[in-house]
Amino acid sequence: MHLKKHLFYNRTFQIFIITALYLIFIPYLPEKTNSLLYTISLCIKDILLWMLPITVSLFIAHAISSFEKTALLFVIILFLFEAISNSLSVWYAYGAGHLLHSTIDPIQPSALLDSFSALWRIPFTKPSWWSADKGTFLGILIGLISASKNSNLKNFVSQGKQIVEKILTSFFAKLIPLFILGFIARLNSTHLLSQIYSQYAPLLLELIVLLVVYIGLLFFLGKGAKVPSFGQRIKNLIPAASMSFSSGCSLSTMPWTIEGTAKNLENPPLAKAIIPATTNIQQIGDCIINTFLCFLIYYQFYGHPPSFSMWLSFSLIFVLARFATAAVIGGAIFVMLPVYETYLHFTPEMIAIILAFNVILDPLVTCSNVVANAALCRIFEKTWNAIKKRFPEKIAILN
Repeated sequence: MHLKKHLFYNRTFQIFIITALYLIFIPYLPEKTNSLLYTISLCIKDILLWMLPITVSLFIAHAISSFEKTALLFVIILFLFEAISNSLSVWYAYGAGHLLHSTIDPIQPSALLDSFSALWRIPFTKPSWWSADKGTFLGILIGLISASKNSNLKNFVSQGKQIVEKILTSFFAKLIPLFILGFIARLNSTHLLSQIYSQYAPLLLELIVLLVVYIGLLFFLGKGAKVPSFGQRIKNLIPAASMSFSSGCSLSTMPWTIEGTAKNLENPPLAKAIIPATTNIQQIGDCIINTFLCFLIYYQFYGHPPSFSMWLSFSLIFVLARFATAAVIGGAIFVMLPVYETYLHFTPEMIAIILAFNVILDPLVTCSNVVANAALCRIFEKTWNAIKKRFPEKIAILN
């Protein structure tokens, strides 16, 4: 009985059931049903676009202000390490996309032409200056100021972050099935569902190979005389990997991730300091899978890969936004979708595809996040040890 209740509240299960019911009964529903569902999804998306700058700003400001002056250099190095590791995985996906995009056929422009449209839109147009990058830099500035002795500003940031988090997790996260359904209705109306899934199905194996190669490289870079062998380090993380794959939640797997990671380190207690701080920020599987799919979806709809300059600006905001999604359990996708639309010019059809794959590949994403994060913990230990050895006096002063 408990298992059935747990399954009923599982968001992936909800989305599959709602989508299946939609596809079964759509021939018997009124003609305007698709337009109504799409209108609701666009309304949610437009509200999220308005919320995005302030959401990113508050979460980044809170993360920085919470650092204060405790172990200052350690926190700075860890922050930069997470940003660099996520950035490298995004650019790894960019390179993989260039190698494999020929397996996807571009969509003919005529396939997107129809009379399908929303019934109405929010009448307020978002100004160009109200964007995620402005919110990011504002958040960094506020965080640095509040990290000093400005307690009033720190309280304001903390309360604001709690309010936004509550809105995302308690309200918008519950709308995810309905949000996705509207875009699937749009995709179905343009007769692209069968074409897209027939082309993307073979990519699953390619995605797995990409992840295995990248994560294997991370384990290789983490080698050392005082740590277990390559195979033993992977074996130590099998419990955490299997639990994360079945549960789809990195946080609930954290105790096993810490336990397995500690066995792979020279200094086992370091796992307790790093894993909790990086679990929802350093998401290698998420970065590789989502940006690789973004690359292919962009190519399929526009007929050419995203330019280097476009990917550069997208990757910068994408990586910074990972820090904003750290506490948005179940609602992180709401922060990322406006980034895809703003910086990669995603259309409603493209959003529908990336949403669908986020649901289908969620177990794989979570599992790869957990394993990669554990592997990176060992690389960070090597980096931190090298810095301590190189600057022992400065570390003693700053910590």
